[in-house]
Amino acid sequence: MSNVYRELSVELGERSYPIFIGQDLLGTHDLSPYVSGSQVMIVTNETVAPLYLERAKACFPEKRVDSVILPDGEKFKDWQTLNRIFDGLLEQRHTRKTTLVALGGGVVGDMAGFAAACYQRGVPFIQIPTTLLSQVDSSVGGKTGINHPLGKNMIGAFHQPQAVLIDTDSLQTLPPREVSAGLAEVIKYGLIRDQGFLAWLEEHMDALVSLNPAVLAEAIFRSCACKAEIVALDEREGGLRAILNLGHTFGHAIETYAGYGNWLHGEAVGTGMLMAAELSALEGMISRDDCQRISRLILSAGLPDKPPVDMTADDFMSLMAVDKKNVDGLLRLVLLRSVGDAVVTSEASPENLALTFARFSSAT
Repeated sequence: MSNVYRELSVELGERSYPIFIGQDLLGTHDLSPYVSGSQVMIVTNETVAPLYLERAKACFPEKRVDSVILPDGEKFKDWQTLNRIFDGLLEQRHTRKTTLVALGGGVVGDMAGFAAACYQRGVPFIQIPTTLLSQVDSSVGGKTGINHPLGKNMIGAFHQPQAVLIDTDSLQTLPPREVSAGLAEVIKYGLIRDQGFLAWLEEHMDALVSLNPAVLAEAIFRSCACKAEIVALDEREGGLRAILNLGHTFGHAIETYAGYGNWLHGEAVGTGMLMAAELSALEGMISRDDCQRISRLILSAGLPDKPPVDMTADDFMSLMAVDKKNVDGLLRLVLLRSVGDAVVTSEASPENLALTFARFSSAT
């Protein structure tokens, strides 16, 4: 099979940037045109570095390339670990002309992007995501940040990258659980905006789970194209972009309750989307058949369909109350008006929300 190569752009005027998608791009695709100075700092972690760091360095010929290697895991997405990036930049005398490069999954991408937004009041950065979740979601759109013990991604900044390089070959080293977690975000795009894509996913889920390169490239391209369109219309989440959070308010509560890293982000979002679908049905928006269809797709991707067994309705409510998407004390949720059409609302019935918790919680 010949290599698949796709390219698209996130259209943000002077801050527009390209997304390159294909096989064998790490080490062969020259990213130097997206580096204005002579210095590059690659931020990666101890799992990814042995696999891809040297190949990533080769993407920046004739540049001085340094690296910071962080511990791996969501539990390290904090101030202390963020400071290790600043330590590396300062110790190796990187100036405001430096470019940071995020090489890894969503945790590395969020932290490197946040460091870039802060270092010397803002320097450029490039995303080289190596997990499916980061390739289809967190590497595109400019959201960066770290977690707080009381809530996920509560501290951060909008900071768009200069370019995104997606080498689908990096997914061949990804554990099956991480593949499934990424597929949750892929499914999300079909649910919120593209019913045709959702039907395509139903037909090709087995090929996606088995990491078929051509099918993966198509799913990543369509996911990125959907997100790029939404970000171009609403960069800072003033309205439309919030639909990208389908399942996330429920999911972030699960992640926080379980302890960061015990549930993968995509796993929590997968269950969160089922809870959002249940609430949508109770609100009279979608049918029971729609709920069952969504459940089948979530399960076929290898994702969990229930929150932690000891998580109660009170746990959900207390954690969701501090979600950053809430406005003026009102809980804002993304629900489905229909399959392929999402809406942001703060008007869901408290009784239906309580019934949703009851149906998904085995604890009392």
